[in-house]
Amino acid sequence: MQVKENKFSWYDVPEDVKSLLMLAVENWEDTETSENYINQALAKTDGNLDILIGAYRYFFYKNNMKMSLQLAHKVIAEVKKRENLPEDWQEVKSILSRRKNEQQINLYITAYAASGLIIAKMGDLAKAKAISEEVQEIDEKNDLAKILFDIITRPPDEDEDED
Repeated sequence: MQVKENKFSWYDVPEDVKSLLMLAVENWEDTETSENYINQALAKTDGNLDILIGAYRYFFYKNNMKMSLQLAHKVIAEVKKRENLPEDWQEVKSILSRRKNEQQINLYITAYAASGLIIAKMGDLAKAKAISEEVQEIDEKNDLAKILFDIITRPPDEDEDED
């Protein structure tokens, strides 16, 4: 009996979407072609978090910050819908703090922290810092928020100015 283990994070997606994602991977070097496959997969997401996260990663590593930010926001919105989270940020923050170890809630927090990283890369350091601080209030152990905050608030190296 042959058992093949699937190592991809989008293992639980429909076969047609999985094929599109594999084609995107196989055509990574050809951005136009691979992006076309990713967009076809996204058109079939129907709220599938694995597909949204895979597409987010794709666009992040392809340095398309606008699309990766949109997808981070879609992940946040999908988790918010699934978990029936309120609109008021203070209420949401309280729920996230209490339930931060639950998989879906942790995904929300991670996507929110990732949005801060993307926003920093896009140049809005003040907003990125605010997101980092909010994530750290919710989960003081969140490494992404700590790293983001450290990068944003670190004074420039003196050596960088000397050439």
